[in-house]
Parts: sequence; structure tokens; C-alpha cells
Amino acid sequence: MSENEVARWYVIHTYSGYENKVKANIEKTIENRNLQALFQDIQVPMEECSEEKDGKVKITLKKKFPGYVLVKMLMTDDSWYVVRNTRGVTGFVGPGSKPVPLTDEEIESMGVCETAPDIDLEVGETINIISGALSGFSASVQEINVEQRKIKALVDMFGRETIAELELNQIQKI
Repeated sequence: MSENEVARWYVIHTYSGYENKVKANIEKTIENRNLQALFQDIQVPMEECSEEKDGKVKITLKKKFPGYVLVKMLMTDDSWYVVRNTRGVTGFVGPGSKPVPLTDEEIESMGVCETAPDIDLEVGETINIISGALSGFSASVQEINVEQRKIKALVDMFGRETIAELELNQIQKI
């Protein structure tokens, strides 16, 4: 995995009203095809709105960007195919057919807050490395960093243990 192969946020254009259905369908496809390593987060950004009706203030959640879903993923042929062929998706936002990732400034200005991943790992647990330079090796988890979505693990290479920092999408629980 090269340095520029990190998960980035992309904007998907959907039919209006299909945002949650698209999110659910992509999540189901990811699970069915075992592509969890390519996708980190899928969001339909919502905001609280207060409406006054019959003298009562009612707080409701409304979509911030109707017709759009945000996806944090590694852009590969597989991930592109999954998103592009999901029912209700009309395409990625970007010139022509080339998806353009959002910049950090755009993500911040849109108020996208990343959800902490569910990390089902414990220190001392053995994992397999499924991508990157150490692909094919197994390792023992030494440290878990939830915020950065990374772990530090001891990799047994050629009879020597070496510490390696790995992203969550590079590993698989045994």
C-alpha cells in the first residue's frame, strides 16, 4: 500500500429521498463481498432543526445535503464498482466520471464528524496483515489508537520481532 493509498471522503449523488437506502445498500454489499477493508465510513449528514407547530417547538433531524451521501473509502476498482452500481446512486461528484476526494477543509466546513470505529481488538490478540508491505504476516497487537484508526503490532519476520504501525483497513482479526 503506497503512501497515497489512504481512505478519503467522496461525495455520492443519489436520487432525492434515497440517501438512507443507498447507505444501507452499500453497507450490505460491503458485508456480502467482504470489502470492509476498503470502506471506513458512510454518512448521510443530518442537522437538527426546530419547528414551531401549535405553540410547541419540535426538534427534527433534516438532511444537510439532500441527494448526497458521503463515503470514506479507498478508491479502487472494487470500491468504485460497488458504489457506482448501487441502486439509487447516480454517480460520484467530480468532473466526468473521475471521483474527486474532499479536502480536509471541505470536510470540516461540511461538519462531517467521523464516527469512532467499532474496534473488536484487544492488546495481545493475533491479527493477519492483509495489505501493505507486510501483507501475509501475522502479528500481535501491542497498542490500539482509536482516533487515528491505527494499531501498533509486533510482526514476527524471519525469527525477529519488529514493531509496525498499521491502519485498521490493513489488518484482519483471526
